[in-house]
Amino acid sequence: MTLRKLPAVQALEAPKGSTWEAPSSAFHHWAPVKSAASDDANTININDSIGENYDGTGITSRLVGSILRKSAGKDVVVNVNSPGGDFFEGVTIYNMLREHDGAITVNVLGLAASAASIIAMAADELKIAKSAFMMIHNSWGLVMGNQNDMRQAAETFAVFDKSMANVYADRSGMPAEGIAKLMDADTWMDGETAVEDGFADGFLASDEVVEDKEQATSAKRKVDVMFAKQGVPRSERRKMFGELAGTQDAAGTNTQNAVDNPELVKALSDLLAEIKG
Repeated sequence: MTLRKLPAVQALEAPKGSTWEAPSSAFHHWAPVKSAASDDANTININDSIGENYDGTGITSRLVGSILRKSAGKDVVVNVNSPGGDFFEGVTIYNMLREHDGAITVNVLGLAASAASIIAMAADELKIAKSAFMMIHNSWGLVMGNQNDMRQAAETFAVFDKSMANVYADRSGMPAEGIAKLMDADTWMDGETAVEDGFADGFLASDEVVEDKEQATSAKRKVDVMFAKQGVPRSERRKMFGELAGTQDAAGTNTQNAVDNPELVKALSDLLAEIKG
């Protein structure tokens, strides 16, 4: 059992025709950072979007669950630098951490936005860098379907919003009604504000967080983030890259690394420029 008495979040079925996303503003604030402290087998690094990306990257409940099972009965450190993503995966990870039979320390190294901020709330002790940010907001996603699908999605979103407000209120000590207003406003908090308002317990030492200038990012992932910053839904990005991965050359060879082609990356960048224009 954890040291804190944390509220559980009800696991609901995803509304028909819906996809859950991190707001594009979160990607604009996201930059690679890393902890100067050495990791061990009981460390979980949440340094990507929440949920599985088109190329198999991303932080999933399956990945986190695997680490927690190996760390049964042991204290766990969770390093967070994520723009958020799939709320269902975020809630599942939160509940997993909440139920872990060891202490959970969460370090917000750079950004804990959207679904990542929910995960951070599962901490017995939550520390944040002064230069880091947290962001809370109402459930955000894309819904396609008829009026009944839209109503079901709105009802599900409302249930999640209420549950999230209760989680943030439990951590901060603020009334849930006040938290709901912060969520309505898509509230950003720097490290000092997060500590002052009770969302975090204290600061990380300045030498515990450094910029990760050597992080290797594939051309595919860079383009994916570029489109995410412009608000292109994950489902559309996944579809686009899936089509590109299946492109065949004149000889009929499947060009699995098509997006790593500089010319194709330039073409995608030009397309992005058109979207922005």
